[in-house]
Amino acid sequence: MNRLTPSVAWLNLTHKPVRLLLLLSGIVFAIVLMFMFSGFKFALYDSQLQLLDHLRGDIFLVHERRPSLTIPKAIPQRVLYQAQAYPGVRTASALYVNNAYWKNLEDEKIRSVRAIAFNLNEPLFDFPELQNTAALQLPYTGLVDRRSRPEVGLISPGTLTELEDQQIRVVGNFTLGNDFASENGNVIMSTENFFRYFGGGDPAAGARTVDQVDVGVVFVDPAYSPGAIAATLRQALPPSVTVLLREQVKAWERSYWQYSTNIGFVFGLLTIMGFVIGIILCYQIIYADIADHLSEYATLKAIGYRNIFLYGVIFQESLLLAVMGFIPATLLTYGLYAISQRATGLVFEMRLDRSLNLLVMTVLMCFIAGLISLVKVQQSDPAEIF
Repeated sequence: MNRLTPSVAWLNLTHKPVRLLLLLSGIVFAIVLMFMFSGFKFALYDSQLQLLDHLRGDIFLVHERRPSLTIPKAIPQRVLYQAQAYPGVRTASALYVNNAYWKNLEDEKIRSVRAIAFNLNEPLFDFPELQNTAALQLPYTGLVDRRSRPEVGLISPGTLTELEDQQIRVVGNFTLGNDFASENGNVIMSTENFFRYFGGGDPAAGARTVDQVDVGVVFVDPAYSPGAIAATLRQALPPSVTVLLREQVKAWERSYWQYSTNIGFVFGLLTIMGFVIGIILCYQIIYADIADHLSEYATLKAIGYRNIFLYGVIFQESLLLAVMGFIPATLLTYGLYAISQRATGLVFEMRLDRSLNLLVMTVLMCFIAGLISLVKVQQSDPAEIF
């Protein structure tokens, strides 16, 4: 009997290949929906961490009321001088971040980008293009992200356009990607250029000053423990300053988007909706198969097969449907992720752990549909059928 069961499940599904393909398309659609909703959620989370992934340093200083890099709340520059006075602290550098208005030369429209600035003599990022910063030291120059959205327009080296209604020359490109803060793209510049664009006005009207540091980046001497230095700084620096180790700063940023925004709830709800749609479609497939073979199921019961055997057939069909739907859905999602990444600049990754989670959800989805369908099998009374 056990040798017969897989054949029955397989033949039940494949005896009408055209119908199976049509019905499988519904399951594939449901799985792709779950992949895409889950993919957008993680893309938004992962994209917010891109800048921190490339940021060097051992300890990071932010204002206690700054829950994310996207929320403007600065710490005074004197905090960096205080930190640098402690043994074991090699340097403490200032990172400045600000939204900026970029002019697209092609359509003359203004787009929002993110300006990132620091002392070029102390590179805070691991981008290879920062190994030679001579051109970037010149006034009114910047590096532009290769992954900027098409709305930014021309970004090739030598391009001369406007940033904050002032001239800017693109002297190179680097590769980062977009997030909620950057919107359309990123521009790296020197601290001096940063204040050419954003300083010189009334701070009450939004003008930036050197004393308004967005993130303090601390480098620890190799002979010292970053954890010990961080503990010292937490005791010594003002209580308004939050001290984060490298492994903590990404958790700090991710926590804001995961728990302080509606992103997780919205895309989680949409993923559940895709799951429910999949249950309905899978149930329709299994129910149609049972209805078509009700007399065969009754015959098997008449010759001695118990319900447990028929349940095994149904659950094996459910497992086959899950696998048969998951494979093409995964391949299709690869393409959709690539298209979405090019269109949005966000990070779409087909990670193994996330794919396995969705595979488990797919199997569970089909098994639940199988459970619902078992009611029909239990009604297959041989006396009534014949």
